[in-house]
Amino acid sequence: MTSAPARRILFIDHAGVLGGAEFSLLDIATAHATGSEVLLLADGPFRRALESRGLRVSVDPLGAFASVRKASRLPSVAAAADVLRVARLVAVRAREFDLIYANSQKAFVVGALASWMSGRPLIWHLRDILAPPHFSGPAARAVVWLANRVAARVIANSAATSAAFSAAGGRASLVRVVHNGIDRAPFDAVSDAVAVACRASLGIAASAPLVVHAGRFHAWKGQQVLLRALALEPRAQALFVGAPLFGEEAFADELKAEAHRLGVATRVQFLGFRDDVPQLMRAATVVVHSSTYPEPFGRVIVEGMLAGRPVIAARAGGVTEIVNDGETGWLVPPNDPGALARAIAAVIDDPAGAASVAARGAAHARANFSRDAMLRGVASIIEAL
Repeated sequence: MTSAPARRILFIDHAGVLGGAEFSLLDIATAHATGSEVLLLADGPFRRALESRGLRVSVDPLGAFASVRKASRLPSVAAAADVLRVARLVAVRAREFDLIYANSQKAFVVGALASWMSGRPLIWHLRDILAPPHFSGPAARAVVWLANRVAARVIANSAATSAAFSAAGGRASLVRVVHNGIDRAPFDAVSDAVAVACRASLGIAASAPLVVHAGRFHAWKGQQVLLRALALEPRAQALFVGAPLFGEEAFADELKAEAHRLGVATRVQFLGFRDDVPQLMRAATVVVHSSTYPEPFGRVIVEGMLAGRPVIAARAGGVTEIVNDGETGWLVPPNDPGALARAIAAVIDDPAGAASVAARGAAHARANFSRDAMLRGVASIIEAL
């Protein structure tokens, strides 16, 4: 029995930088590389990462639409004209492919118009919670209206993301939930000796309680919440991994000033973007996720689990689909430095109990959030079309 021919897919993403959505697409596009192409609406490190996997990549930069924020009401006339311009170009290119796969909200708007013009089916991989403060009401209703009329399928990265889509008026029959999946191999490869050496390279003693926080620098990611928790738990040091992605440099400066105001600057290191996140997490005493608003998924939580570290996360959104409180990690109320400080203290005070939770978390992540499971889920949806 011969296998079905590979689907020729035109993947679209609006970002040139590497965030969680882009790391996920990197794996999905690699699995469907034959006959496919990735179209980026901005240039940057993501293009180089895709090309390093042997993928075909093209770049058609957005103009005015690139600066439109999700929380804005509706795009300007100039931004709308820019969307139409790019969509026409994409529609011509899309006729060489079997389907269009939009990996972000801006990519979806462009891809939906291109789908309508070209007649090619469209899959939208929805990675955002379509609700305030992430999206304004008009913006959420506009993209949902478009999805209801154009999308062949919407892949939601969590049940929370799916529920927000439906609450905004989206047709539930369009949606299939496929949780993000992370490759465990880079985490399995980190030995205890490497973790100790990682600490030493940063001037951190092997016995010092160490918190690692990884993610884009933005107020809703809650780096400021961890800083305030550190002021309440003086034993802990912290590494902040990440940097601004879309013009949040002022927030990054505010974080550093806040560390000095709180008197924790000597216990904090801001490392910027790093390619050794598995080593940094393995070197941690605890990995913290502290988003102040509901997270669509929470990739960093799964990474912390795969690194074999106990994880403390903010109880909202897709996070509650990853962490079983007290079993595979701990959940604390969002934007509550006191609760976070108490949870960190509990990990420090009970290393044996924390190790047991970390072991269960690692097994849970491997069983439920593997890269292969994500790829199988996405592939089944593509083939069903």
